[in-house]
Amino acid sequence: MSSTVQKSEIEHFSKDAPHWWDESGPFAPLHRLNPVRLDYIKTQICSHFDRDPKDFNALDSLNVLDIGCGGGLVCEPMARMGANVIGIDADEVAIEVAGEHAEQSGLNINYQATTAEEMNGTYDIVLALEIVEHVSSIEDFVSSCAKLVKPGGLIIFSTLNRTPKSFALGIIAAEYILRWVPRGTHSWQKFVKPSELAKAARHNSLKPGDITGLIYNPLKSGFTLSKTDIDVNYLMSCKKP
Repeated sequence: MSSTVQKSEIEHFSKDAPHWWDESGPFAPLHRLNPVRLDYIKTQICSHFDRDPKDFNALDSLNVLDIGCGGGLVCEPMARMGANVIGIDADEVAIEVAGEHAEQSGLNINYQATTAEEMNGTYDIVLALEIVEHVSSIEDFVSSCAKLVKPGGLIIFSTLNRTPKSFALGIIAAEYILRWVPRGTHSWQKFVKPSELAKAARHNSLKPGDITGLIYNPLKSGFTLSKTDIDVNYLMSCKKP
């Protein structure tokens, strides 16, 4: 299968890659939503694999593949919870930054500058966070992800819904008014409706499960999870029978 990576997308993010761990830099929105996103991921994993979420090493011995890992914002917490983590990204600069930060943090994470299509093996958990809206083909990308999950495993996606509300908040507000992210970071036409993502999952022998929204609370300047509002950001968990 040919790569679903788009060169223009990689070039857009690569110029800011040295600033992945700058909480007030170009990736500030990801730092803001990361605690809530991680809470969702941990909860879903512990529920699926019958682990105690209160256990410090709740993910002990589980093999995790983070596709489009960027600078490692999710890989590092996964490793701290005991998982064996591989983080991959087509952006070589991001992978270099991620590796250096993990080494400084005393964490053993396997980072590789590659794509989902080029990976071999299977994993207990595959994460594809904030990447679906940047690939050239949703169907092909989900197919690549599905092949990398063990039977009985779990895939967690997070992306942006294609709605008028997401255009107003995800494009106009985030890029032009609040300037959270550089202009041109997202294309609204490439946002993915939950029904489209679920359809691609089912076509690739995955069973879509939980769908939870991520909403921004301006009063707290942070994100919260929502079971009812998936109009802008959402997470979807899929099981592989």
